[in-house]
Amino acid sequence: MSTDPQPLEDAVPAGAAAEDSAAEDTATPLLAPRDGLPPVVETSTALVAYADALAAGTGPVAVDAERASGYRYGQRAYLVQLRRAGAGTGLIDPVPLPDLSVLQAAIADAEWVLHAANQDLPSLAEIGLVPARLFDTELAARLAGLPRVGLGAVVESLLGFRLEKGHSAADWSTRPLPEDWLVYAALDVEVLVDLRDALAALLEEQGKTEWARQEFDAILAAGPPAPKADPWRRTSGMHGLRSRRQLGMLRSLWQARDDLARRRDVAPGRVLPDAAMVSAVQADPANEGALLELPVFRGRANRKLVSTWFGALTRGRELPETELPLHSKPGDGPPPVNRWADRDPAAAARLKAARAGLAQVSEQWSVPVENLLSPDLVRRLMWTPPTPADTDAVATALRAGGAREWQVGLTGELLTDAIAQG
Repeated sequence: MSTDPQPLEDAVPAGAAAEDSAAEDTATPLLAPRDGLPPVVETSTALVAYADALAAGTGPVAVDAERASGYRYGQRAYLVQLRRAGAGTGLIDPVPLPDLSVLQAAIADAEWVLHAANQDLPSLAEIGLVPARLFDTELAARLAGLPRVGLGAVVESLLGFRLEKGHSAADWSTRPLPEDWLVYAALDVEVLVDLRDALAALLEEQGKTEWARQEFDAILAAGPPAPKADPWRRTSGMHGLRSRRQLGMLRSLWQARDDLARRRDVAPGRVLPDAAMVSAVQADPANEGALLELPVFRGRANRKLVSTWFGALTRGRELPETELPLHSKPGDGPPPVNRWADRDPAAAARLKAARAGLAQVSEQWSVPVENLLSPDLVRRLMWTPPTPADTDAVATALRAGGAREWQVGLTGELLTDAIAQG
């Protein structure tokens, strides 16, 4: 394993776009699994048999999951795909098989290969599938400096195959699953281990193997994401609401929608669109009849729910002033960057210097700036630098903020210099 990386002077050569276009023309389309489409595993007997095959297999395990985002409430996995040398591909239906402990036991010690692991790990954890070792092909592609990091683009670039698109946004809670959907799902893990090997070789060549290991370990150590504070603030279009009273009404309506969506196991936006909630708050209807005059609420489904929606608006309208939400949620971080020059010109100068230094390192090593160091961590450090602001103190602050050792090594000195300029 190489631990002494060398800069990449030209990681993305001139003419890369033309080469990508040529690759698209010459790429071999993957249309069917090489071993044929396996039957969906939906009985305990079939699950145990496939788990035994996995345990007897060798090497890393390709893992993927399909959800029903936009159709169902939450991010539950409705299909799990696995592939391992010696075991072939397995398509697991977790709906009739809520206990997947036999599967977890079979591959607990293996390296799991996922693309954009943060998207699938939470839903896999919900059904008891948690890796001990990980290789994230999307993150590896970022560290390797590839210009496009989507699964299809990376497979095409490194392996010369073209994955068919079309079903990633489907309602995977549908039963029975159509055969063409299953083919799509099986192909997502068909060459994932091959892709892992190609990326591992590229990282080794660039001296970034240890960087990737630290990144993968950090993903595993982080665990499931914490629930978002004030999720109702993510309502699309809420910037059009000006008063705290309007925000209180929106929060109440959002909570009513979320409760109903959870009970029905339906995506909240399918119960009531964000735009309809914002419009209802802005209209501030005096009674249920006035609410029914608004678009969307005229529909049959919402006519039946008019008392629910109007009741939520009324609760928000009648909240005491002290219980109304603030215009923006309190935060423990620095203010928005566009206010720094007025509030603390020295901090603004530090941030400008830090960003310039990080941009240079990003270009030198062909790693995206956001993967060099968390932008939020950079802002926090430049707003409130350690005292004294020497290299050791900056390194300690970076580690406390979650930076990995490779990141500290690449950025610690330049950030120390940036603080000195403020």
